[in-house]
Amino acid sequence: MPADVLGIVADYLAVGVDPGRATIFAHSQVEQLNQLMLPFLSLVSVAEVARNPTVKDEFASIGREAMSALMFSYPVHQAADILFCHANLVPVGADQLPHIELTRTIARRFNDRYSPERPYFPEPEGLLSQAPLILGTDGAKMSKSRGNAIALAASEDETAGLIRRAKTDPEGQITYEPDRRPEVANLVLLAALCLQRSPEDIAAEVGSGGAASLKRLLTDALNERLRPLRQRRREFADDPAYLRGVLAAGTNRAREIAAATLGDVRELMHNAY
Repeated sequence: MPADVLGIVADYLAVGVDPGRATIFAHSQVEQLNQLMLPFLSLVSVAEVARNPTVKDEFASIGREAMSALMFSYPVHQAADILFCHANLVPVGADQLPHIELTRTIARRFNDRYSPERPYFPEPEGLLSQAPLILGTDGAKMSKSRGNAIALAASEDETAGLIRRAKTDPEGQITYEPDRRPEVANLVLLAALCLQRSPEDIAAEVGSGGAASLKRLLTDALNERLRPLRQRRREFADDPAYLRGVLAAGTNRAREIAAATLGDVRELMHNAY
């Protein structure tokens, strides 16, 4: 939906993405990306795509037979998003590293097959933050479609409600043990990031206060941390014409870059007639 797209643009701007330095664009409006995906599909096997964790998760949730071919090819779509602009560094979460590895495979195979003397595509690296994996409030992979994410557009009351319902475990003492207690550790980590403290310090402070005390601490910390960002987002959201202008300019720029890359690819593949 157009409103959803503009909402994402408002999110980007609110957290400090500068449209003067970054190209914010709508994938669906850059036709060359779909054309670029076709030669990329020829460079990977069905088995390689099926091993991607995102595809495997979809298999598990909706079943192999129900998955569309478009969803199955999503990792190759993402490779096109990365390679069309010759990206060499991609900020991702740990769960996205397999996507980066498949993108590297596609870049390497394209270079080996069509441009061996002078590699055309870089093999991008993933850039992880200090919190490379944050779970959803239900303890599963975070996803807007699963309703387990806390949106920047959410109110403080909505945020509090989501955190109150967040999954924990029966143990009364709060500790930071990501492997043994992933749901509790996730909430501790979020509070630590908001308060710029170590997760171990947060766990020690909450201690025997248990999950209820941890959730209260996280609610206050997260709402405080997001308050100025949410205010900025409201200001941007109140000016949809500006958001549409940012998106249009970025999409036009992305089309120019993608068209140039697609032209080069066709030349290297001897498909430019």
